[in-house]
Amino acid sequence: MVSITLPDGSKREFENAPSVLDIAKNISVSLAKAALAGRVDGRLVDLSHVVEKDAEVAIVTGRDPEGLELIRHSTAHLMAQAVKELFPSAQVTIGPAIENGFYYDFSFERPFTPEDLKKIEARMDEIVKRDLPVERVEMARDEAVKFFLDMGEKYKAELIEAIPEGETISLYRQGDFIDLCRGPHVPSTGKLKVHKLMKVAGAYWRGDSKNEMLQRIYGTAWATKDEQAAYLHMLEEAEKRDHRRLGKELDLFHIQDEAPGMIFWHARGWALWQVVEQYMRRVYQDNGYQEVKAPQLLDRSLWERSGHWAKYRENMFTTESENRYYALKPMNCPGHIQLFNSSLRSYRDLPLRYGEFGQCHRNEPSGSLHGMMRVRAFTQDDGHIFCTEDQILKECEDYTRLVQKVYKDFGFTEIAYKVATRPEMRIGEDAAWDKAEAALMKSLDDIGVKYDILEGEGAFYGPKIEYHLKDCLGRSWQCGTIQVDFQMPGRLGAEYVAEDNTRKVPVMLHRAMLGSLERWIGMLIEEYAGAFPVWLAPVQVAVASITDAQSDYVKEVAQKLHEANIRVETDLRNEKINYKIRELSLQKIPYIAVVGDKEKQAGAVAVRARGGKDLGVMSLDDFIAMVRAENDSRAPFAH
Repeated sequence: MVSITLPDGSKREFENAPSVLDIAKNISVSLAKAALAGRVDGRLVDLSHVVEKDAEVAIVTGRDPEGLELIRHSTAHLMAQAVKELFPSAQVTIGPAIENGFYYDFSFERPFTPEDLKKIEARMDEIVKRDLPVERVEMARDEAVKFFLDMGEKYKAELIEAIPEGETISLYRQGDFIDLCRGPHVPSTGKLKVHKLMKVAGAYWRGDSKNEMLQRIYGTAWATKDEQAAYLHMLEEAEKRDHRRLGKELDLFHIQDEAPGMIFWHARGWALWQVVEQYMRRVYQDNGYQEVKAPQLLDRSLWERSGHWAKYRENMFTTESENRYYALKPMNCPGHIQLFNSSLRSYRDLPLRYGEFGQCHRNEPSGSLHGMMRVRAFTQDDGHIFCTEDQILKECEDYTRLVQKVYKDFGFTEIAYKVATRPEMRIGEDAAWDKAEAALMKSLDDIGVKYDILEGEGAFYGPKIEYHLKDCLGRSWQCGTIQVDFQMPGRLGAEYVAEDNTRKVPVMLHRAMLGSLERWIGMLIEEYAGAFPVWLAPVQVAVASITDAQSDYVKEVAQKLHEANIRVETDLRNEKINYKIRELSLQKIPYIAVVGDKEKQAGAVAVRARGGKDLGVMSLDDFIAMVRAENDSRAPFAH
């Protein structure tokens, strides 16, 4: 007898060793029909897997996260089969599931076209209708190498050759198509009804630019049509909100080839930047930070002592002068330690909090650059807290509460907390890592927030809390962090005089709330689709004349708005007023103040709010008071 324990604690007895599908059928016919795979003692397996001894078993369906990943991975195989049927000379390489979908890389003699994608998608639908069984096959390693070489699939053979000798290789067959894969997979192609191919991109074989450029076809796959429709709608909305497009339309910034991964800020974009920076400067001032500034260029010897040269060298821009090697700083921490070391510190000085709007440079691969979201030159709202071990917990708790307030001020209320623990490549003793990780987790426990553990994803010098925001489209953005570092201060000679007059090394807390200001502003552009709240809007009011006769009064109105600390622009173009209003509305300016002869004589303005709402004529003083009130009520701090 084989005893099977189900997730609800109930047990099922089987006289003979059952397959996972047998167990599903024993539970209910409907569950067996929906089943995609099983989880046996925590391990994901095919429905055909036979359970030969007592075990805990769960049936996986498309409603489960594991089930959705199975659908996507299996759909990658489905796409590869369709490509091979349509284009037999194409060679298949690697095809994993990814967030929201899948991709597969192919070697083919010509570029795939949009028409090709339509044909591939249609053939995928045909294969789904065939409802081909998906079967696991095992081969010896050398046999599998020969098998794929005989088929002309040199990339698959190369992958298998990298597997240690003596390993058993698992393959999955569906009809005439067979692919290398650990599995598991859905039981048949009929389970893969909901999918769509999205685009073709280039990708180097095994991610190495020295290798052949392959063609990567991306697709999305879901358990239901409604889920896919919702996802595609979200993509449409995201396209409308794309910060690169809006940055051009709203005259905020641009990027050009002469400075890859670096931003050219236009006047309006820089006005938005200044609002964000001044807000964060107030956060520094109100929370005990000293704002400082460290050099951009530091000698190689400092980066060697900090550990960056050994662990982060490939991401650093370097230069040479007078036989000395320098690096542009990829981060601000070593510079802040030099500031700490500039005088003798006492325990009475701790915690000592430094804040800097530090411009950093990182040599990101060109293929990873993406507008303002992934750049090579960026500015961090960076801070470092030097403290004692006893002060870590309170500093981390206070910081998380401050992060919550800052994000709320910018309109983000959903935060996911994640603790990233020690990576394989790291510096320092395990005992110090134990203390650091425990402090971070306890700080979140004490505040009462739930968090996930990201095993092995900490920085090389310390673990961290990551703060992930959810935007209006449901997308997650990792922004702020706080990291506990027992390593770098000692490596760079930081110490303080303790209460017992001994010299001790301080603990260093690395923290950034917004992270990269460029990325944060890109997020704000997309979150608000360029229609910023009044306190953030680069231009809060546009003043437009009806005819040239009101030009002087327009300038007078603009001057008074400026004196009231309201960001204002004028439109004195020789155009019809309806045209001006339409153009200014497209720029998503919160208020348009229209001035004609009547308004000029009355010392008034005719006001239109964003969205086309006509607020009527009001005195200039009343209008200024209204804008100031809205700005001050919605802004995190008053002027």
